[in-house]
Amino acid sequence: MMTKALAARLEDGDLDARLSEIYGGPLAVAQAKAKLGALLTQFTQSFPELTPSLYTASGRTEMGGNHTDHQHGRVLAAAVDMESVAVGAPNGTRLIRVVSSQYPEDVVDLDDLAPKPAEQGKSISLVRGIAAALVERGYDLSGATILTLSGVPSGSGLSSSAAFEVLVGNALNHLCCNDELDPIEIAKIGQYAENVYFGKPSGLMDQMACSVGGIIGVDFSAPADPKVTRVDFSLDEVGYVMCIIDSGADHADLTDDYAAITEEMAEVANYFGKEFLGEVSPDEFWASLGKMRPQVGDRALARAAHFFADNARVPRQIAALNEARFGDFLEEVTASGQSSGLYLQNLHSPASTDQSVVLTIALAEHLLGGAGAVRVHGGGFAGTVQAYVPADRALVFKTQVEAILGEGSCHVVNVRQVGGAFIAG
Repeated sequence: MMTKALAARLEDGDLDARLSEIYGGPLAVAQAKAKLGALLTQFTQSFPELTPSLYTASGRTEMGGNHTDHQHGRVLAAAVDMESVAVGAPNGTRLIRVVSSQYPEDVVDLDDLAPKPAEQGKSISLVRGIAAALVERGYDLSGATILTLSGVPSGSGLSSSAAFEVLVGNALNHLCCNDELDPIEIAKIGQYAENVYFGKPSGLMDQMACSVGGIIGVDFSAPADPKVTRVDFSLDEVGYVMCIIDSGADHADLTDDYAAITEEMAEVANYFGKEFLGEVSPDEFWASLGKMRPQVGDRALARAAHFFADNARVPRQIAALNEARFGDFLEEVTASGQSSGLYLQNLHSPASTDQSVVLTIALAEHLLGGAGAVRVHGGGFAGTVQAYVPADRALVFKTQVEAILGEGSCHVVNVRQVGGAFIAG
């Protein structure tokens, strides 16, 4: 009965106002209705006895602050219009079942929420970790069935894993927690699941951008209470688009490379009796550089130098956008990319001869011919590159990139104002 009511509301336009809040214009709303309707039909056919509701979570792009979040620094990030969606419902059991047409079904027993080493690196660990975090916050969870569909390509650098965490978090928040958790808390829960259960030492930026929505500056100096600044800016209004370019390299086995960055930055922080670089004065760092070298090592110090430079750069980027100085913003993007390559050293893995990201940056810079800006995107070592491209050259740029790197390698993305959300039920 309720399934038909929700499907009818979607089809008849009763949900159009809500969908417009999330997706924007009529074309995006029509596309969302088709996608959500198909997923709802699939859920109805598979679980006709359950009463469903609809959820969404966006992908994200990092616009400033490369590898600064995990050191309690600053970032500039945005939700994008590539999303994951879900249909969820209570199932009357003690099991959380997450079903996807793309991956095997994950089944988590709510009476067994301890971390399991055998699940590390698998999506089931994220579901178990999210459930455990909710129980730790005092919620009495009940079983649920959640059917998901990801439109954030794995390995795209747009944080498919964080989108999944935020999606499941929003579903369980609605189904089990009376919608009491705000987007920031849902982001923290996703990071906890990724760090403790999945086994990846990520910062909080990915989950925050996927959950909060829009363009946001985030200061993680007080990680339990991150300061979020919304930035009201439109690339459309300055005649640019953002492209995320897949370099084609596999970044599935780079956990050690990512971990080395956090470990080496921590070594520098520890020299000053601190845990994170965000707690260290840049002036004190530079004054102590010579004394630190024998103890810490040059690569760790270079990576710390990148942190201090990029951390100071984020407020300048935010100010440039707020003051409509887009040219200054692009200069900061270029400087950030140069710092990542030279000091952070995350353009390729030292354990591999693959230099796909380096070559992709060179290609994008060549095609832009001095216009726009290009930088490594996200964790680095493999994966993706971010380019700001004049809108009137975007189609040609995309075509030229894909002629070299393959069809579908260049994603033109738009900022989405809503990150993770309950849509309707």
